[in-house]
Amino acid sequence: MKNHSYSHLQKVLHWLSAVVILWALISGFYVALFEVSAASKEWLAFFNVSLTTVFIPLFIWRLYLALTTRSSPVGQPRSFAESLAAIAHRAIYLAVIIVLITGVLMMNRPITVFDLFFIPQPLQDPYVIGLFFTVHVVSCAVLGLLVALHVAAVVKHEVAGRRVLKRMIWSVPK
Repeated sequence: MKNHSYSHLQKVLHWLSAVVILWALISGFYVALFEVSAASKEWLAFFNVSLTTVFIPLFIWRLYLALTTRSSPVGQPRSFAESLAAIAHRAIYLAVIIVLITGVLMMNRPITVFDLFFIPQPLQDPYVIGLFFTVHVVSCAVLGLLVALHVAAVVKHEVAGRRVLKRMIWSVPK
């Protein structure tokens, strides 16, 4: 694999995305699968909706950088492993896009963003909202599997001595 370096901004957006996505997936599935008090469920719903709404423009920025920054030198073809990694990353991006869009479209009330501002409820038809809710749940499960695959690939590379994680951590100036 080629030694591609990511910009500081790309690294920051990667780790910010990782924190937001992992938090939203873990807390969302926790509330869905376990007995949780109504107050905790309400707080997590409020926080997750606010957090992921604020995350949308940051993710768009990250996606723009990912699509406009070359990972291979011009004229040099990707290896099979690099092509596979690129496909996996694109699948993660697509899953996040679907999760974010369906997360907005499944809202059955106005979207409250940390009580600072409100976005009107985008759809009114309960049937359509229910369809988007179903797609949201399925796409969250797919995203969870893709994230697990991504983490497993990082662990595999690290154990094999290919320091892919080191490329995603910014160094502190001395």
